[in-house]
Amino acid sequence: MRRVLLSSLVLACALLVFSQATHPFTFEDMMKLKRVGDPQVSPDGKWVIFNVVDVDLAANTRTPHVWIVPLDRAGTAASSAQAHVGTAAPGRPTERSSAGSSAQEREIISNQDGDRPRWAPDGKRFAFLSTKDSGSQVWIADFDDAVGTVTGVHKLTDIATEASGELWSPDGNYVLFVSDVYPECDGAPADEQDCNAKKVKEAEQSKAKAQIFTHLLYRHWDTYKEGKLSHIFVLPLFVLPASGSLGDHPASIPRDLTPGDYDAPVFSLGGQDDYAFSPDGKEICYTSNHDKNPAASTNNDLWIVPVTGGQAKNITADNPASDSSPLYSPDGRYIAYRAQQRPGYESDRFRLMLYDRKTGERKDLAEGFEQWVGSFVWARDSKTIYFSSEHKRHSLIYAVDIGAAARRTLVGGFNDDVTITPDGKTLVFSRMSIRSPTEIYAANANGEGCGSRTGDVDPGKESCSLNKDWALTHVNDQLLSQIAMSDVEPFWFKGALGDEVEGSLIKPPNFDASKKYPVKFLIHGGPQGAWGDDWSYRWNPELFAANGYVVIMINFHGSTGYGQKFIDAINGDWGGAPFEDLMKGLDYAEQTYPFIDKNRECALGASYGGYMINWIEGHTDRFKCLVSHDGMFNAEAAWGSTEELWFNDWEFKGTPYDNREMYRKWSPHEYAKNFKTPMLVIHGQKDYRLDVSQGFDLFTTLQMEGVPSEMLYFPDEGHWVLKPQNSQLWYKTVNDWVDRWIGK
Repeated sequence: MRRVLLSSLVLACALLVFSQATHPFTFEDMMKLKRVGDPQVSPDGKWVIFNVVDVDLAANTRTPHVWIVPLDRAGTAASSAQAHVGTAAPGRPTERSSAGSSAQEREIISNQDGDRPRWAPDGKRFAFLSTKDSGSQVWIADFDDAVGTVTGVHKLTDIATEASGELWSPDGNYVLFVSDVYPECDGAPADEQDCNAKKVKEAEQSKAKAQIFTHLLYRHWDTYKEGKLSHIFVLPLFVLPASGSLGDHPASIPRDLTPGDYDAPVFSLGGQDDYAFSPDGKEICYTSNHDKNPAASTNNDLWIVPVTGGQAKNITADNPASDSSPLYSPDGRYIAYRAQQRPGYESDRFRLMLYDRKTGERKDLAEGFEQWVGSFVWARDSKTIYFSSEHKRHSLIYAVDIGAAARRTLVGGFNDDVTITPDGKTLVFSRMSIRSPTEIYAANANGEGCGSRTGDVDPGKESCSLNKDWALTHVNDQLLSQIAMSDVEPFWFKGALGDEVEGSLIKPPNFDASKKYPVKFLIHGGPQGAWGDDWSYRWNPELFAANGYVVIMINFHGSTGYGQKFIDAINGDWGGAPFEDLMKGLDYAEQTYPFIDKNRECALGASYGGYMINWIEGHTDRFKCLVSHDGMFNAEAAWGSTEELWFNDWEFKGTPYDNREMYRKWSPHEYAKNFKTPMLVIHGQKDYRLDVSQGFDLFTTLQMEGVPSEMLYFPDEGHWVLKPQNSQLWYKTVNDWVDRWIGK
């Protein structure tokens, strides 16, 4: 009894010290967090490899490194209880462990950067990307699978146009990679490499930096294409050197499998690869858009080509909308992929399709499922596909049987990057929450789960149990254990069109219900995006709340996770239903939560959120300040300066010269005479989605109208602020602006 009492006393004291040691979240804390990448399970099922990005604020750098964690801990110390549908936080991450946890993750290449590790089929090597020599190139690491260590590294590629997106063929004979090359250099492999190297050198040495454009998409996202296109190469591995580059062996020359005046694969901001090897390693399937004007087209098609080269075959030519993310079934019979149905609409529902390689028949495995299909993986028996999908504020993992197309919900939480162990028994995936950045988790792959139709469990099964899941990594537990954060509190209200709309609220640390708190009202971008129980480094709600604010977020019409009808409601109605939702959501919060000081509220948003801030400026004076980041100000001018024209054409139902009334109706600049609220304008020079001229026009207008305003201009950032010290300046400037107008 004495021993029990003593242990209890020690535990109580430890908990007291732990609770007193926490502090509000700071920007410096956020920069110390390690950023975990997607998991890759070793062929023997013993290890999970992944990359971790370290941020050095003083050096202003972000550097990836290769890490590893054993998988044999599955279901032991870090396991969580079964999650039940209908609880306040289904599938929440397990409790963060304190310092000295049993986590066994570790870095395994310490003397150079390492990104995107991918296993060789034998599990004795893995490929990764490194910029250690000659820019981004593919390297090979020799791996001791008995103890999980790297015994040596070798540089595999050495090409002037650099390499990315590497992938090992299932037979181990090839490594695939992507490189941005000059299409006029298409030809014999050796001559092609020499031609590209010559043109790269000429561009670097030329005193004239002018460019000649001959067609659209001459720039994309934050980069001028400079006459280059992405092509897929394969490198035969008949000769693998002990060190250094491959040398002059003919078999070591990369072969361009996608020559021509097209991007292959297509541009992507992340997510699942848009290319894959067949199980026998004899062909690849990839995504490419061959329409004459890719700036106005979402018609990505799937193409197949032998790894030995030859004429590519289009297998989705009859679908004028996007087909992407191909993945062969392990038995080689099928190709699963994501597809949309409406051409020109980048936010149409992503369906899960099945292509029969023998018959050419296609089948919609997500028929009747109203949510978007995210990352997916095949079961080892080729009978089931596991996929992630946003559902309200979460991203659940589902299973669908390809025979009957029967779906069931398996895993709760906010999950992505789904993969599976070789024995088919365990799912491995990334998970985050609003209180924790990405860690790697695992869950049982088998089991009934919860029957699902459109994302919700079927009537009568609301109390069913999701599969058991557990954390594999605890990379950030020690740091997070020292930080005080609040749980997100969801709420629902009656919004536009009579629909139920979801919002959420975060309280500041050391919250006192008897006090009144100022509000930061965050508006998400997209507009087809959403605020969820997920982590963000660029717009972090916990960090916004940390210095004494209540944070409120509304998933207005147009937000993802609530069905395609809800998403489509924003088309041609940018300042209509979404604005009504935002105002009604804030009204509801003010009436429901007595601690909100409705006289001290500031609204902040980026991208579409920036547009909505500009719209708010001309349509209400309820806020004491506004922050507009990379937002559309003049809709007509934005059409002519953006790169992906299909977006504006769809959202505003045509071009400005075909449908000028629509553009002017929803253009914030038309209401400039109503501008009164103090505004901070932020824009990046390299933002080609919403050109920097939009920010300049907005700031000029505010100044001319006598509205208190400032502009934060980044000459070296695009649509997102990514450099650590720029991010530090961004947060400081934004928070200082809000504090000036509504702070204590």
